[in-house]
Amino acid sequence: MPGLGTSFGRGGATTAQQDLANADCILIEGSSMAEAHPVGFRWVMKAKEHGATIIHVDPRFSRTSALADIWVPIRAGTDIVFLGGIIRHLIEHNLYFHEYVVHYTNASCILSDEYRDPEDNGDGYFSGWNAEKRAYEGDSWLYKGGDLSRPQRDLTLQDPQCVFQKLKRHFSRYTPEMVEKVCGIPPDLFHKVAHALAAASGPERTAAICYAVGWTQHSKGVQVIRAASVLQLLLGNIGRPGGGILALRGHASIQGSTDIPTLYDILPGYLTMPRKGDETLQQYLGNYTKKTGLWSNYPKYLVSTLKAYYGKNATTETDFGYNFLPKLTGNHSFFEYLYDMLDGKMEGMFLMGQNPAVGAPNSRLQRTALAKLKWLVVREMVEIESANFWRESPEVERGELKPQEIETEVFFFPAAGHAEKEGAFTNTQRLLQWREKAVDPPDDARSDGWFMHQLALRLIAKAKQS
Repeated sequence: MPGLGTSFGRGGATTAQQDLANADCILIEGSSMAEAHPVGFRWVMKAKEHGATIIHVDPRFSRTSALADIWVPIRAGTDIVFLGGIIRHLIEHNLYFHEYVVHYTNASCILSDEYRDPEDNGDGYFSGWNAEKRAYEGDSWLYKGGDLSRPQRDLTLQDPQCVFQKLKRHFSRYTPEMVEKVCGIPPDLFHKVAHALAAASGPERTAAICYAVGWTQHSKGVQVIRAASVLQLLLGNIGRPGGGILALRGHASIQGSTDIPTLYDILPGYLTMPRKGDETLQQYLGNYTKKTGLWSNYPKYLVSTLKAYYGKNATTETDFGYNFLPKLTGNHSFFEYLYDMLDGKMEGMFLMGQNPAVGAPNSRLQRTALAKLKWLVVREMVEIESANFWRESPEVERGELKPQEIETEVFFFPAAGHAEKEGAFTNTQRLLQWREKAVDPPDDARSDGWFMHQLALRLIAKAKQS
């Protein structure tokens, strides 16, 4: 999500599956779309019927590979080098969509003289690196002139401080020889792919890129997706029929989960969760409202969200209820709270729609962390591995975890299935759909929404009695 969000404003697909039928070339990487997304793949086949070139990049020859015009076997984990090689090829041979790049990207914008990239410094760091904090400070990451709405530009793309020249210098290392050495892709095959993508660029032609969890669950997934975004911008394939990037999600409403959101660091609509220091509504809006682009409407987006939350109580006199929003004090992402569990900083956890004991990276670490909790609430339709880790797991079999020594108390609640509850979900192409309940859930099974609402009501009642 951050790779797309950084590039286009929001971390979601820029196109729809149906629009793939309009593409002149489709690159599928990090996915076996024919097997994992067969309904969406029909539009790839529609494009092929119309003469589109289908490229599948994957270490494994699959059904998708069999239906592709070009199969590119790649060494697992080397996608950045492959995409970087194509970017270099387009720039070096002047095969990018020049008019699009100049007028619809920031390639012509001139960066401040204080900005330095790793090539300038020679130390692998961008300017602004704070070694003590181990974090970047973005004061030097500005355009010349300081005004984001009207930065200085060089429409010839020749100024050494313009974004295009920085991009060119950064990707100059990704030669066909490096691609062959790192990715295991012969130069002839590499050039075949590069030429196919370049041929599908220009005023009358477009190409699409499709990816799935092969990229999103990669250890460098954000950088891979960012490289794909840069490639599509160079080719002029964003915002045009048949172009774009299609982020194929793992199952229904994964995209909807970030729209709602279930992520700790954003509010619905990809608004930033307030941090420590965003004490007032004015401070918050001043920190996150941009001068240009869709985020110039940030105040409207936030106020709309707050009104949806607090109704008639969201008024100008109350700052629309902004003060009710919790403020983040640190990193509460997946692995950070996992480490907190291991360190004994977390006493309990709710698991709904997730099975980290087998479905998350480093499952051994996940199970070890679960054993450090005092209590664990699991809501599922069947007893999953995260519910019975304390008695059935590889660590228990090897004697690394002993059931009699694990103090985690597991509360297992029956949950309603997807057809047993109504609700909204967002599919791959960002289409919001409402689904009615087909049947009632059995016995005492309830939806997660009902459970959390009832829990909140009971906690409120208990607090009033104390």
